[in-house]
Amino acid sequence: MDEDWKLTGKADVLRLRAEMIQSIRRFFLDRGFLECETPLRIPAPAPETHIDAVASGEWFLQTSPELCMKRLLAAGYPKIFQICKCFRAAERGAFHLPEFTMLEWYRAGVDYRTLMEDCEDLIAHVAGDLGRGCEVSWQGKRIALLPPWERITVREAFARYAGMSVEEALRRDCFDETMVSDIEPHLDTGQPVFLYEYPAELGALAQANAENPAVAERFELYAAGLELANAFSELTDAAEQRRRFEKALRDRHLGNCPAYPLPERFLADLSRMPPSAGIALGIDRLAMILTDQATIDAVVAFTPESL
Repeated sequence: MDEDWKLTGKADVLRLRAEMIQSIRRFFLDRGFLECETPLRIPAPAPETHIDAVASGEWFLQTSPELCMKRLLAAGYPKIFQICKCFRAAERGAFHLPEFTMLEWYRAGVDYRTLMEDCEDLIAHVAGDLGRGCEVSWQGKRIALLPPWERITVREAFARYAGMSVEEALRRDCFDETMVSDIEPHLDTGQPVFLYEYPAELGALAQANAENPAVAERFELYAAGLELANAFSELTDAAEQRRRFEKALRDRHLGNCPAYPLPERFLADLSRMPPSAGIALGIDRLAMILTDQATIDAVVAFTPESL
């Protein structure tokens, strides 16, 4: 198929995507957030076991802007947001691109529960600006946007749908596979769903829950079974964060994954960061939902294969 014809056919979707991004900006600016820009190319990404960065010379393209944004929190910026490109190696599929657009926002003095309310307000605001009202439909699935949205713990979800406990899934090293095959298909409840209290070992940069340290103060947001966002109360203990990064690097070595240097300047600033919460929301996936498109390819102008 001619590439020019494909681009022409995307005109309505790309126009709505642009309006969506402008609506997101208005939402945060009207609430006193500072829009920030941080470098795409960094000396060290956050080492995480299952996320591979794209090398750029001796540095790396960011997998997320979180390290620099948290340094801004540590420097005294209490409410910040950013819409930017992120890069992850070997990610390609109907819902994945190796280069994608992320919205991240951070707030000092709150925990992850406040970000749940932010999500409810933000998506309802954007849907209203796009003329979608309080309900949207994605691929024949109804999504009611009026809050409050459903909240379910990971433990509850595994008990209902997986036929095994969280502990068993971790022991068998099949947590992610079970999430995809058994949990996510059931997160299509007619409204968005917050899946929260992930096992502490699956929240590499998240604060553990004070009452139950076995779980992290982390949630993921789903709509019609599609993951849209990942959020947590931020870990501010620099020594603990270093231990977690070092463990991730050991795990990467055992899995024959590329090694990364530790982000030392981030670790040096971390102890000055106030209690905070942060979230990453996929712009491309939100555009899929709000324009009723089945694949991520339909909501970007160019895919890697078209270049």
